[in-house]
Amino acid sequence: MCGVRTMGSSSILIKNVFFDGKITNIYIEDDKIVEIGGPKVEAEAVIDGRDKAAIPSFFNAHTHAAMTLFRGYGDDLPLQEWLETKIWPTEAKLTEEDVYVGAKLACLEMIKSGTTFFNDMYWHLRGSLRAVDEAGIRAALSSVVIDLFNPEKAEEQKKMVKEEFEKYKDFSERIQIVLGPHAIYTVSKETLEWTAEFAEKNNLLIHFHLSETKKEVDDCIKQYGKRPVEYLDDIGFLSERFIACHSVWLSEREIELLAKNDVTVVNNPTSNMKLSVGDYFKYQDLKKAGLNICLGTDGCASNNSLDMFGEMKFAALLQKFGANNPTEISAKEVFDLATINGAKAFRVDAGVIREEKKADLLLVDLKRPEMTPLHDLTSNIVYSANAYCVDTTICDGKILMQNRKVEWENEIIENAEKVAQDLVRR
Repeated sequence: MCGVRTMGSSSILIKNVFFDGKITNIYIEDDKIVEIGGPKVEAEAVIDGRDKAAIPSFFNAHTHAAMTLFRGYGDDLPLQEWLETKIWPTEAKLTEEDVYVGAKLACLEMIKSGTTFFNDMYWHLRGSLRAVDEAGIRAALSSVVIDLFNPEKAEEQKKMVKEEFEKYKDFSERIQIVLGPHAIYTVSKETLEWTAEFAEKNNLLIHFHLSETKKEVDDCIKQYGKRPVEYLDDIGFLSERFIACHSVWLSEREIELLAKNDVTVVNNPTSNMKLSVGDYFKYQDLKKAGLNICLGTDGCASNNSLDMFGEMKFAALLQKFGANNPTEISAKEVFDLATINGAKAFRVDAGVIREEKKADLLLVDLKRPEMTPLHDLTSNIVYSANAYCVDTTICDGKILMQNRKVEWENEIIENAEKVAQDLVRR
């Protein structure tokens, strides 16, 4: 199967584009933004930016990318029934090639909707690595670590993590290998402690599901006599490397502990609403504590989409609705969750359009009806825009999509449809 080809060139000039309230030029060389507002210099690729706005591309801070293959499969079922009768039995049949095809579809969807970085935890790591490398975007990738409190299984998982790290740590400059222990209810204390030590030794991020449901909290109190964050703090698991996804059911004390340890938290509003986790993300409490907050879609089985435009809108509206306060969160704050905050969390010199930053950016079509009139660009992006407003996606100084066209997209879609249908029939 062919990869998503870039229209790669070592220099790009974007002419007459709307940026920072005015019409200007953006010059890119190799993987960096070299000059903003300079003369119309020669470049190997020239993009007409008229009627378009330049914005930073998005960071999707929590995904299970290859679950695109499960989009719409078993929707509207109770959570446990959905997992036990649909998702887990089918996931057990997955091969590396299945994951490659599903992740490739995810990369295509993200390119088409303006995301150039995603943080992923899933099976068959090499399949995701291949997909991301070919697609030309960035990612933090981890295998799922689950030992189910079985010492023999725990040793197998540790061995897998060590081998994968050594084998793939230099796989691509655009890909970070991170650690993916699943959650406190699937991973033993001993494996979590080992993971924290391995992460510290190798300066790796840890991707983790935390306090997603009330049941998770209640079970933790019953088993350990303390809430999940308190338990993780006691075993030395929390640090600035920790990426805590969902984080809905948190106490005031737990928020203090997360802040004390410089943890990053990831809001997943669409997935949380669809799976009915019973509460909403306490943005203001986490913000006041000084935590870095990001935004993620979760997988397509529990969201159905990897579109960060939709995620931004839901994030804003759910905060306003939950707090009964229309000023609870601003469009600018939500936009930052999807851009600069993600760049900070995942150590990528991007998330903002500025000279010397990585050339990861989008051109948004200002002539779309959703973008008209243009009273406030950020408000339009968060509240009214959608994936179809993205005309051009650039990552690492390479044009991945222009005029909404990605090479090989039809082949990727056709292959994914075949694999998905075959997978559920096996």
